[in-house]
Amino acid sequence: MTIKNFGARVVSVWEDLRPLTKKMLVGALQINSASLTAAANQNFSYDVHAEWELSRLLSALDEQTKDAAIRQDAEKLREIKQLAATCAKVLQAQTASAEVFIQLATRAVKRHDFDNLDRLADALARRFSAGEVAEIIRQTDLAQIRAIAYETLATMPLNNLTALLDDQLYYEIARNAVEQQAFEFDNEDAQQILEQIESDEMNGD
Repeated sequence: MTIKNFGARVVSVWEDLRPLTKKMLVGALQINSASLTAAANQNFSYDVHAEWELSRLLSALDEQTKDAAIRQDAEKLREIKQLAATCAKVLQAQTASAEVFIQLATRAVKRHDFDNLDRLADALARRFSAGEVAEIIRQTDLAQIRAIAYETLATMPLNNLTALLDDQLYYEIARNAVEQQAFEFDNEDAQQILEQIESDEMNGD
């Protein structure tokens, strides 16, 4: 795999990667490509900076797969897709960021990869905070992703949702999730909170 053959944008992003991030990617490439669990269990130096680097590289690689010249070179296209898949797998195994989740989920939707979308939904429920899930709903335009995020919020403890009600940015999102718990899940505590919300709204509080 020769990065310099992958196009100027990919080369530029690659050269900006820290040595630790490059080492992490090389290690991930050596793992069985089907094993997300194995990728997650490696002693990689994954941090917020590495996540940002991998996200940028993934965007560059995905963009490069659309290039007409690249698509005419089957071997080069295969290598670019392999590196992109590795970036995505490491991100999926580690991220708890709304922006990266949207990036990964959008890739899955565009590829009609609904099995992977289900895995992303599982990761969302296990690893993401209520605030990050609400941020996904706020940022994404894709109905499939919004539905997954709302479903995740609706299964979270009520305390997590009520905390979001104090943030004007997430108020409507949290209110919708409380309403979903109240009526779809027949949650009496959620019904009481919803009644209080509606009372406060009527009184202009």
